[in-house]
Amino acid sequence: MDTSGYIRRSLEPVLLKATSEFPAVLLTGPRQSGKTTLLKHLFGGSHRYVTMELPDVREAAIADPRGFFSLHPPPIIMDEVQYAPELLPYIKERIDAHRSIRGHFLLTGSQNLLLMERVTESLAGRAATLRLLPLSTRESTGRPSRPLPWEERPVEDEASEVSPFGLWQSLVRGGYPELVAQPDRDLSLWHASYVQTYLERDVRSLRQVGDLTSFQSFLRALAARNGQLLKLSELARDLGVAVNTVKAWLSVLEASYQVLVLRPYYANMNKRLVRSPKVYFTDTGTLSHLVGLRDPSHAAAGPMGGPIFETAVLMEVVKTFVHRGQEPRVYFWRTSAGEEVDIVVEVGQTLVPLEVKLSATPRPSMAAGIVKLRTALGGSVLPGYVVHPGDVRLPVVPEVTALPFVDL
Repeated sequence: MDTSGYIRRSLEPVLLKATSEFPAVLLTGPRQSGKTTLLKHLFGGSHRYVTMELPDVREAAIADPRGFFSLHPPPIIMDEVQYAPELLPYIKERIDAHRSIRGHFLLTGSQNLLLMERVTESLAGRAATLRLLPLSTRESTGRPSRPLPWEERPVEDEASEVSPFGLWQSLVRGGYPELVAQPDRDLSLWHASYVQTYLERDVRSLRQVGDLTSFQSFLRALAARNGQLLKLSELARDLGVAVNTVKAWLSVLEASYQVLVLRPYYANMNKRLVRSPKVYFTDTGTLSHLVGLRDPSHAAAGPMGGPIFETAVLMEVVKTFVHRGQEPRVYFWRTSAGEEVDIVVEVGQTLVPLEVKLSATPRPSMAAGIVKLRTALGGSVLPGYVVHPGDVRLPVVPEVTALPFVDL
C-alpha cells in the first residue's frame, strides 16, 4: 500500500499492456473489487471519467450517443457500462474511425453474463477483457507480483509474518479493498449492505427473481454447503423450489462473480470418479457473513473453519492467475471410494496437487490424497503441497511439502 492508501494490484502491468495493444479494454469483476480505483490510479491523469450508473447520464447517453461522445470524447473511462450497452455500437464506430489509437476506451462492468454477450457482438477484436477480483493475500500484504510456490521465486523472497488470529481476522473480513484499507469499518454492516445492494441491483437486472426472501435463503443455504459436492436436487428440495430455479439463481451468482464452480478433474483412469461440481464463494468475508460468523476465533474453531480456509487457498490461486490476465485451470479430484485432493492446478501438461488442512501441525497422513493421485496419474503430477494455517514448512512425505498459507 502506498502513502495515499492505494493498494497495488497484480493486474496493473497486464492492464497497461492491454491498453497499449487494444483500442478498448473491458475490466469486469464483482462490485467493490476496486475496478474504478485501479483505472483512476493508472489513467486518471489522461482519461476523462463518466459513470453509467447515474440515471440522468445514462438516459442522456442512450438518447443521443453521438452527442454524448461529443461532450465526453475519448480517452475516457466509462464505469458500469452494463447499464448502457446501447453505447457499444457507437464505441465501435469511433474505434473503427481511429483504428491506430490504443487504450482510448476503458470500460468497467460488474456483470459477466449479459455484458460479455454484448461486448462480443459489438467489440470483437477491438477490446481486451480482463477481470479484477477482490484483493489476494499477495496484494493486501504488498507483494502483488509474488510467484506461486511451484514457480521460480527470488532468493530473497520471504513469507509475511501473520499471527493465527491475524490470519482468521483477515479471512472473516474478506478481500474487498474498502475493508482491507479501512480496518475500523463495521464489518457486519458493510457485508450486510453489500449483499443487500447486490440483491437489489444485480439479481433483478440479470434475471427476474420474484421472491428476494427465497433468494436470500438460497444464498445462506449455498454458503452452508460451500466446498461440498453440489447436489442441486437436494438444495432445491430443502428450499422448496424447483431445480431449474436453483440452477438459474446459481447462474446469477456466477455471472456476478459471487461464486466459483469448481469441477472435478477427469483423466483416463479405470477408477470411477465423482461427476458433481463444488461451489465456493469468491470472498471469505461474504461467506463468513452469510453463515453468521463475525468473530475470528469462532470461525477458526467452528464447523465452517475448514470450508472457509479451503476457500481462501483456492481463491488465492485463482486470483493470482486471473490478475495475470490468465484463465485459471483449477479442479478437484475425488474417487467414488472417497480418495480426494482438494485442489488440482493444471500447469501446462502437468498437475500441481494442493491439500488443505486446518491443523497447523502437519502429519504424513495429511498427504494421503496426493499420494493416491500421484500413484494413479504417475509422472504428470508434480510435487504437491499440504497448505495449513501455521508457520511450519517441511516435507511430510516424499514429493509433498507442508506449506503455510502465508507462503502460498
